[in-house]
Amino acid sequence: MKPSLRCYQSLAQRSKTTSFVGLGRMGYEMATNLFSKQYAASKDAHFVVCDVVPEASQSFRDVFTQKYPGANITIADSPQEAAIKAGIIITMLPSSPQVKDVYYNRIIPALASLPREAAEGTLCIDSTTLDVDVARAVANDVTSRGSKMVDAPVSGGVTGAKAGTLSFLVGGPGASFHIARPILALMGQRIIHCGESGAGLGAKICNNLVLGVQQIVVGEAMLLGQKLGLEPAVLASVINSSTGGCWSSSVNNPVPSALPDKTPPCERNYEGGFATALMLKDMGLAIDIAEKQNSSLPLGRAARDIYERVAEEKTGLGRKDFSSVYVYLRDNM
Repeated sequence: MKPSLRCYQSLAQRSKTTSFVGLGRMGYEMATNLFSKQYAASKDAHFVVCDVVPEASQSFRDVFTQKYPGANITIADSPQEAAIKAGIIITMLPSSPQVKDVYYNRIIPALASLPREAAEGTLCIDSTTLDVDVARAVANDVTSRGSKMVDAPVSGGVTGAKAGTLSFLVGGPGASFHIARPILALMGQRIIHCGESGAGLGAKICNNLVLGVQQIVVGEAMLLGQKLGLEPAVLASVINSSTGGCWSSSVNNPVPSALPDKTPPCERNYEGGFATALMLKDMGLAIDIAEKQNSSLPLGRAARDIYERVAEEKTGLGRKDFSSVYVYLRDNM
């Protein structure tokens, strides 16, 4: 169904409007940083939020307007409406199926229905971690409507999203990257242009392949060290100041009390952080793309199998931070 002309805003207002689609744990914090900084810079900025769970959009608007009473923020009933109302459209979705649904069934038809000038003035930024081929196909269809698009998956987790310190790994044409960069800088600290469409996702998938393997071996080492009589804080200090040092140990150490000056998810019963189910998804993406490229991933496959077993645990570890793989290893050794 073609949108009513009432839905169209003036080009001037549309260019001042940003839509954020997907208010999960990451998207909520990203949108908060983005909108608050845009509002601080320009009080006539307009904001649109949209989520598959209407209560999430309502909660976001209530909290945001309570903090910024003068902010102009509306709730879109669908991604199609969000695309029609805004010149900047940011999506943060679970994975490939949701991206295909939101773009092919909602956003791209909306772009096709816009006046050419409005479509050409639209920038789409997708921060979902998804299949590279799907991302490239979606970007090709968006740009065929005259709009611009970049893939911009993130690194830094919920903590980084909340602090505004994310790294954005961007794929897309140089011209589109330069337009997207100042927008992404409102949500992150490092904005890296990795190459053409899909390159940002390729970099993100490779990074998370390393991360997923590291988190398991850190758990193994911490368990072994304790059996050898080492205190967790002492062992973590040794690893973090030696050649074994890595983020999985120095920031996301899975053992309570191992990082006395930090509060990783293990200090909250592994709540928050990056869910095991999401790490399992990313390991699957790495294996899928490796098969297409005829690249061997022996450790990646082993790690995927472990996360799969963790996610299947009836204890609910699949919803907890992926460092909870330590609990699985501890209880099943």
